[in-house]
Amino acid sequence: MQNKDLIGLTPAWPAPHFVRALMTTREGGVSPQPWGSLNLGLFSGDQSENVLQNRNLVQSAMGVPAVYLRQVHGVQSVAIEHQTPSGLEADVAWTTHAGVACAVMAADCLPILVCHPKAKWVAAAHAGWRGLAGTQGHGVVETLSEGARAQGLDTADCMAWLGPCIGPTAFEVGEDVLQAFALTKGSSKLEGSIEALFVAKDKDKDKGNGNGNGNGKYWADLAGLARLRLKAEGFQVICGNDSTVAWCTYRQEAQYHSHRRDALLKGGAGRMAAYIWITA
Repeated sequence: MQNKDLIGLTPAWPAPHFVRALMTTREGGVSPQPWGSLNLGLFSGDQSENVLQNRNLVQSAMGVPAVYLRQVHGVQSVAIEHQTPSGLEADVAWTTHAGVACAVMAADCLPILVCHPKAKWVAAAHAGWRGLAGTQGHGVVETLSEGARAQGLDTADCMAWLGPCIGPTAFEVGEDVLQAFALTKGSSKLEGSIEALFVAKDKDKDKGNGNGNGNGKYWADLAGLARLRLKAEGFQVICGNDSTVAWCTYRQEAQYHSHRRDALLKGGAGRMAAYIWITA
């Protein structure tokens, strides 16, 4: 899937030489269980001293500082510079400045990284289902495409990388989530595809994921929904998460943090982060 590098994984995608990216796992930090060991979330229940030390370890490995957002499952973007403080409320970050990393955290939600093969512009988005669906068809993917166009870039020339997230054998949702995607603006051309990404639990008897009584529940393909929205916005090069179990944060317990899996059962869930930056 990817090659180990730094602290975490280096995305496998055809990014230009002046773009670097990193996706952390739960390995390589100092946090005790249940956050063990590389937890980057300050509000996860872990001691702040551990989290800050973990962030310093990542920064040392990357060689550049990162700006962390206060993510709210929205669609707002913020431009990142060296002087930009962490903690700004947004779910999308972008920069044209070298030497500072855009960062988004996740522990079941989907991190999306975007770059251009020639222009020095990079962006990162935090995509839970609410941020991905957005309002009236405008979610974080549409925010990313607007950001590219604002720089004079064509999304067809850009490339996207999808990080690990909760997979379609673990992401149980209700009818409200299906409707949030199926009833969005311009969904008519995507309707059939959208419905294919929601498997009713009462149709899933043979997979061992339910008891045959769905009660209006579905297994949703979050990464698949992101790919659909990216393609609708003109992105043609989409790498990374292909919705297989290897990318599932819930199923891959040794490698990834998962809020749904760990928050209640273990009393706490850590956070991973995806970073992207321009080197020079």
